[in-house]
Amino acid sequence: MDHNGTAGIDQRIADLRTLLEQGLAENVGVGHSLGIHLATLEVGRSVWTFRPSPAAANAMLTVHGGVIATLMDTAMGSAVYTRIPADSYYTTLELKVNFVRPLSLTADQVTCEARTIHVGRRTATAESSVTNADGKLIAHGTCTCLLTTA
Repeated sequence: MDHNGTAGIDQRIADLRTLLEQGLAENVGVGHSLGIHLATLEVGRSVWTFRPSPAAANAMLTVHGGVIATLMDTAMGSAVYTRIPADSYYTTLELKVNFVRPLSLTADQVTCEARTIHVGRRTATAESSVTNADGKLIAHGTCTCLLTTA
């Protein structure tokens, strides 16, 4: 079946799950270092969670914007990954984040949902939003990814 077939997509999702689980087991990656964890992975969509902690603090003792941006970049990149052929890779070309409200270091877990908008031969775009436990928007943004082949 070609890269657009169900078997190829299912394998792509399984491969990414395996890589993420391996990283957590080996204490490697943003899952380990920042506490960013995959909740849902589907074709063109991913949901990640993050529980704020003092390790994510900025000078104002709220969660650093770079940590939130990393959460969003991870979610959007994962959504893109599920839509590209098995012999392809992506890298983020552009990341745009709008911070709507601060995130307390003592806040409950937040959720970041990302969806692909466009996946072409050379570029892909995605959007994401981060919400707190009450469903209030923390941040939203978009990315553009460059697609390459192995």
